[in-house]
Amino acid sequence: MSDKGFSGLTVASFESRMATEMAGLIERYGGRPLVAPALREIPLDDNSAALKFGVRLTTGQVDILILLTGVGTTALFELLKARYPWSSIVASLKQTAVVARGPKPVAALRAFGLHPTLTVPEPNTWVDLISTLDEYRPVKGLRVAVQEYGASNPDLLEALKQRGADVFQVPIYRWAFPDDLGPLRQALDEVIAQKASVLLITNAAQVDHVMQVLEQDGKVEPFRSALKQMVVASIGPTASERLRQHDWPVDLEPSHPKMGIMIKEASERARTLLDRKR
Repeated sequence: MSDKGFSGLTVASFESRMATEMAGLIERYGGRPLVAPALREIPLDDNSAALKFGVRLTTGQVDILILLTGVGTTALFELLKARYPWSSIVASLKQTAVVARGPKPVAALRAFGLHPTLTVPEPNTWVDLISTLDEYRPVKGLRVAVQEYGASNPDLLEALKQRGADVFQVPIYRWAFPDDLGPLRQALDEVIAQKASVLLITNAAQVDHVMQVLEQDGKVEPFRSALKQMVVASIGPTASERLRQHDWPVDLEPSHPKMGIMIKEASERARTLLDRKR
């Protein structure tokens, strides 16, 4: 496909969990992949919050359960299954409104034979989640558990608290740096040297980690300067907000916040966007 899509452009990504799939899709659409993970998911050593959630759930003390990620949903229910009879979990969930933030938590629930009460529509931001809840019912006085991913979302938590909810955070895993930062540093140097033409951002936390490495190495400004000559694509509004906070450009958001669609649409528009920027 060298005469189509990216047409041989080098496409950078900091994807971790789906790094192999990312590289394959970039190649499929005619690009040269430069994929260097910026994140590593590690389970929390202390699962006390999840275990306390299990006690609350099985004793009827959770009114709303908000599931933010598919991986976190799976980890949470696997933990619960190891400690409680599955029938008691299912019975407890029937008394609880389960809110899935998009298709990945929905798919994780279905793998357990479960279905959400509410599904947050695209682009699945915390604002969309709050709007979905507002339309459903007031949360004042309700006990709301929030399954967290990698880091807390203070805006979501504050919005729930402002509405009078009793919020209980349930962290499942956290973000860490890769064991070896060498590949990431090499990729950043290639971007700075303007050897890449497109950058694909699939997670807001990637941006935070990249900035930390750049700050350690004293390369923030050269990197930002290089981005002015590249097409920067963001998976959706949450990632775009983080990009702008760090003064990175956002040249493209896909029509749907999915990796495959982002790569396809970036490949179709990259040349035109590059011409405008250069």
